[in-house]
Amino acid sequence: MSLLPYLDIGLAVLIVAVAIWTIAAPDLFAAVVGYVAYGLLLAFVWIRLYAPDVALTEAAVGGGVTGVVLITAGKRLGALKNIAPEVQPGLPFKILTGVLAALVASAVCGAILMLPEPPPSLAPEAAAAASGAGAGLGNPITAVLMSYRSFDTMLEKIVLILAVIGVWSVSTDKAWGGAPPPFRQPKPYAPMVFLAQLLAPVGILIGIHIFWTGANAPGGAFQGGALLAAMWMITMMARLLEPPRVDAQWLRLALVAGPAVFLITGLTGEFVAGSFFAYPPSLAKPIILFIEAFMLLSIAAALPMLVAGPPSERPDQ
Repeated sequence: MSLLPYLDIGLAVLIVAVAIWTIAAPDLFAAVVGYVAYGLLLAFVWIRLYAPDVALTEAAVGGGVTGVVLITAGKRLGALKNIAPEVQPGLPFKILTGVLAALVASAVCGAILMLPEPPPSLAPEAAAAASGAGAGLGNPITAVLMSYRSFDTMLEKIVLILAVIGVWSVSTDKAWGGAPPPFRQPKPYAPMVFLAQLLAPVGILIGIHIFWTGANAPGGAFQGGALLAAMWMITMMARLLEPPRVDAQWLRLALVAGPAVFLITGLTGEFVAGSFFAYPPSLAKPIILFIEAFMLLSIAAALPMLVAGPPSERPDQ
């Protein structure tokens, strides 16, 4: 008898337990640690559902970048000593919230259990539609993202840029154009420096490999870009690099490069392939890889800027 069903049950129970712990954690840091563990466990779930692309994204974003964002936000909130504590919700409100959450979860479970066998799916139609526009791509996920729903993919990256602009916009007028504050204390921490020097070169190579192999295997621009972003954040945490000024021309070009190239290519498709965001079948693969290279650059620049926060009047503080 296979042990996989029992492992799946154990994984499901563990995820629920970690979720409960994250909600009930006594302090902010413990909650963030629980959230990071929750994201890493979800990556295993996506592996078991045969979705390695989603698993890579979940591990990089849910278990990595988001965790750093929350830890940084918690540290900055903890430094605000003069803010009055908010009114805590009462027991009836907590009970009502729990009941509503249980009802939503039950409704979702019921909808899944009532699906016909086999469940309805548009996967064959989507694969057939993407196969022409994404000619030559061995990874169907990349073909769908970059051809079948390319407009949505471009808008997702624009939303990421808007998020960076939103973070920058909370700075004061005097600080605008400056650099975000450093990630750590003024003096470099030797073990962190060693970790950054050891991991960053390897991580950069792996990130580029994941991007390049995404055309034919699990991976792609977002997964590779998230890994490159993590390597940049590690070097900034070790104080090997400092956060760049937000008015740096190269940074702004890197942020907009991906969506800009995506949009220009989509407009060009109207003339060379007869449709917006269409690719000539003989050139589809190199065009998609060309777009993804710039998307990789934008993602690798945007995620660390979200973590670094708004520019500061005194970046050394």
